[in-house]
Amino acid sequence: MCGRLVITDSAPDLAAMFDIEHEGENLPEPSWNIRPTEQIPIVLESAKTDPAVRRLESARWSLIPSFATESTSKFPAFNARAETAAEKPTFTMSVRSRRALVPATGYFEWHTEGTVKTPYFIQSDDGLPLALAGLYSWWKNPAAVDSDPARWVLSATILTTSAQGPLAQIHDRTPVALPEEWWDHWLDPATEGDQSLVDAAVAASRIVVESFNFHEVGRVTGNGPELIEPITNASM
Repeated sequence: MCGRLVITDSAPDLAAMFDIEHEGENLPEPSWNIRPTEQIPIVLESAKTDPAVRRLESARWSLIPSFATESTSKFPAFNARAETAAEKPTFTMSVRSRRALVPATGYFEWHTEGTVKTPYFIQSDDGLPLALAGLYSWWKNPAAVDSDPARWVLSATILTTSAQGPLAQIHDRTPVALPEEWWDHWLDPATEGDQSLVDAAVAASRIVVESFNFHEVGRVTGNGPELIEPITNASM
């Protein structure tokens, strides 16, 4: 799973990296401890224009399907299992044409042994931002009046898959991190997504995930660059 994100790049840096044509409003500031339901930057392509426009937008990290009657759910939706995403009602429409990239410097994961949970920070081997495969949705709040600019809520989730190699020693799930040659294909709203597309994305992500570096960190509380500093002589 992926329950805490680190995104240290500014909006202009992300815009340059992902060839963004439109930057949305109120994009979140860099953060070293992003929790589910907080705002994250996502990259998406709008199908409302021809050609599609690549956008950097702020989204709630926990997907709200368009059919939901309220923003909260008893089932967490900040991650979506890649193996079943296309068939789950919460994610089906998003797999079909509302796919996104979630930029991330890295993420935290906890290794559990008995009652002891040890946090690790996981990132790319070169320290460059990851492009995590995500899904997004627009939800209209039925309790808000049409004149309320906040009536439309953009939300997103991150696809996860089974962990392999050294990462599996920490946790059995890991985010799907896409190589750059997959970005355009994943974002293209004209490509109708299904389970085979998700499966192919997972396969393409394996080479990226295999190169992840990770190290043990201290308690993940507060917010600052010290959270991702390794504990001296810690190893797994």
